[in-house]
Amino acid sequence: MINRIRDIRRQKGLTLADLAAACEPPTTPQTVGRLETGMRNLSLKWMERIAAALGVEPEMLVRSESGDHPQVVATLEQAGPEARAAPRDAILATDLGGGGSLMVLDIAFPHGEYRPGDQLWLRRIAPEEAARAINRDVLVPRKGGRFAFGRLIDRQGSMVGLLPPGHGEKQQVVDNPAWIAVAEMLVRRL
Repeated sequence: MINRIRDIRRQKGLTLADLAAACEPPTTPQTVGRLETGMRNLSLKWMERIAAALGVEPEMLVRSESGDHPQVVATLEQAGPEARAAPRDAILATDLGGGGSLMVLDIAFPHGEYRPGDQLWLRRIAPEEAARAINRDVLVPRKGGRFAFGRLIDRQGSMVGLLPPGHGEKQQVVDNPAWIAVAEMLVRRL
């Protein structure tokens, strides 16, 4: 098994010292470096500590040597695509954690910028965290097993206001939703 600690740490903008300090209990940058390079065995206990410090699930830290893993080979800059000095493993946005469970909304009919066949990946947050989701697309449960979907535009007390993505649709207000799922990633086949 190959571990992905270094790739995830770098994508999160952390140094070895940052990651070592974020571990519970804290460890040394040298220990983290040895775990990244395979000089020290990555036990389940270490996987759990490192994953918690990075805010990812422990299984995100390892991958099989047998299968090809998607690689980032270039970056699209203002002047056009620029080759990377060395390819690196692609880490899905959902692999980078952020708390809350993930769910997927399948798009079957065009709504605003969404097309049939799209999948919208959403991360569930508590209603009291709604302020961080203002001006983002969200899915909210309603009574009777139904849902409301749209741009979160307002929160007053226990009520949240959503503006649906279709043209000319009226604002929807949901009182006291159990949770709010914030759009995190759009998956679209070309």
